[in-house]
Amino acid sequence: MEATTLVLMPAIPEIFLACAGMALLMVGVFIGDRSLRLVSWLAVGSFVITAALLYVFTGWGGRELAFGGLFVADSFALFAKLFILLGSAVAIILSMDYLEREHTVRFEYPILILFATLGMMMMVSANSLISLYVGLELQSLALYVLAAIRRDTIRSTEAGLKYFVLGALSSGMLLYGSSMIYGFTGSVDFTVLANSLAGDEVSVGLIVGIVFLSVGLAFKVSAVPFHMWTPDVYEGAPTPVTALFASAPKFAAVVLFCRVMVEPFGNIVDQWQQIIVLISIGSMVLGALAAINQTNIKRLMAYSSIGHMGYALIGLAAGSEIGIRGVLIYMAIYIVMNLGTFAIILCMRHQGRMVEGISDLAGLSKTHPMMAVALTIFMFSMAGIPPLAGFFGKLYVFLAAIEAQLYTLAVIGVVSSVVGAFYYLRIVKLMYFDEPVEILDRPIPREMGAVITISGLFTLLFFLWPAPILNAAAQAAASLFAG
Repeated sequence: MEATTLVLMPAIPEIFLACAGMALLMVGVFIGDRSLRLVSWLAVGSFVITAALLYVFTGWGGRELAFGGLFVADSFALFAKLFILLGSAVAIILSMDYLEREHTVRFEYPILILFATLGMMMMVSANSLISLYVGLELQSLALYVLAAIRRDTIRSTEAGLKYFVLGALSSGMLLYGSSMIYGFTGSVDFTVLANSLAGDEVSVGLIVGIVFLSVGLAFKVSAVPFHMWTPDVYEGAPTPVTALFASAPKFAAVVLFCRVMVEPFGNIVDQWQQIIVLISIGSMVLGALAAINQTNIKRLMAYSSIGHMGYALIGLAAGSEIGIRGVLIYMAIYIVMNLGTFAIILCMRHQGRMVEGISDLAGLSKTHPMMAVALTIFMFSMAGIPPLAGFFGKLYVFLAAIEAQLYTLAVIGVVSSVVGAFYYLRIVKLMYFDEPVEILDRPIPREMGAVITISGLFTLLFFLWPAPILNAAAQAAASLFAG
């Protein structure tokens, strides 16, 4: 019994979160739909307790295995899990006002986010292709339901169906790649794979398996050419769900991509590097060009997200510890400024009705000056303008690419960033130089105001004290390569 307890200790935070989800289901069932706000805050509280448990049972610098080596708890997973929990908690907080206005959404909403978060945490701690797939599907199944949670609207139902069908296709490709890897190496365990590929000749079948595995993961991060679901799902899903999709799941998928490429296949970087380079270039170029003609703010954010995933993958393409550190720094900054932006999008209401047109932001500086200042900070940061936080994210991935002698990739990244700045600056121009057409409702809910203020201050003042994020990311990257 004692040995079993020790084996499960590294997974205590995940076990607690699973138990919390089942308990909240019972609370919702017995109290009914009136429990929506209660269940939402209890879910946020569960995330806070889970974060505390992570520090107790993982801590910085440790590396422990659970479930027979299928689950790994290390600094890399700890860094990712803390930001995943942050993203999911803020997504629930942002959704409360919306859910109370839209009476069609029930108490299951925060519980689905909780189980999706559990899947994300299992993903980033995967030490085997089997546990990777289980975590990925736990996350995906909950997100499919969330995308279609407004069953009375065609757009939400269509978004959920598109996400489900294309997600099933990507899962099939990922499983096929996993079976090829198993067939040519005889193992699905990351440690065994890493040892078996040290110095041996790599078979063509294994390379094909890695390609299919990369395709499945590229879909999850919405990287080109597997991005086709992103604009439609972002636009069709309820806005709080879109805010969730753009934050925690993206972070989890990118971190999983890094673990899968580095831990088992780190010895054959030359074999998969060109795949990541092509995906990265395609994502950056499409994200910079396709967003220019968008009129819907959610579709614009979808293409922006595709571009940002391209920048993040530059660090992975470098295949080095510095590159992975750059990815973690980039994603940590991205998740904060993205949540702040979606908090502002959720405040875009005219006479109680949600509006999503970019033109609806015209003259915002005259009607909501503080909201306009915050959105300007986020837009400049996403464009990579110094000294805002987004500049540092791009700086570290470009430095990693230059150190890995990927000069073409770095140049394309800089040019794409300059081109992409156009549509971010267009929003700023609309807010400050155009006359308001429809005045947005005020006041904004307190939760929204708090999220906008905190994320805005983080983005604006990051350069004053970047050490906590930089040091934690460096330690997390080091633990991935040490493993």
